[in-house]
Amino acid sequence: MKLTKIIYLYIFDTLSDWEIGYVTVGINNPMMQVDPEKYQLKTFSIDGKPIRTIGGLQIMPDLSLDEVKLSNCEMLILPGGASWDEGGNQKVTALAKKFHENKIKVAAICGATLGFANIGLLDSIQHTSNSKDYLLNSHYKGGEYYIDALSVSDKGVITASGTAPLEFAYEIFKELDLYNDEVLEAWYKLFKNSSPKAFAELMKAVGA
Repeated sequence: MKLTKIIYLYIFDTLSDWEIGYVTVGINNPMMQVDPEKYQLKTFSIDGKPIRTIGGLQIMPDLSLDEVKLSNCEMLILPGGASWDEGGNQKVTALAKKFHENKIKVAAICGATLGFANIGLLDSIQHTSNSKDYLLNSHYKGGEYYIDALSVSDKGVITASGTAPLEFAYEIFKELDLYNDEVLEAWYKLFKNSSPKAFAELMKAVGA
């Protein structure tokens, strides 16, 4: 029997709702996936208690931080939110560093990229964020590797601007091989351009 790989998503008070919408739907919805039984998405908060997003939604996590395990894990995803700028979520960035050291993929968008910068995770890999100046506030040493792009994937680390939830999802799906290449490109074109032609291409790609 094949073992399902776990993708962990950190949730916390002030989480920016819009940054993970494409990601959660793509992973949880088996439609169009190459292998619908390959991954399982699990959410966690620090203490396992419900959180409230910046949009006012209350979310009940599956787990607490203490219940997150390295074994059988494929990726850790960290969304943005105001608490990153306030110096919060340090236990989770420590977890991200541990995952990366164990060759487990990690992904951060918006404020969470600042968390990565604070622990030196971006010092020697290509990356992006809300802006280069935003990361320089952390006194990190990776300025020469900063790329002015919406989302960047390098050496198992995905980063994105807070205005790029679609590109963030694209890089995550690509890293996970969630969709085949033709489906992924058609999916991206559809949501990027909102064109009927792109929808037809997507339906053709999935064989509908």
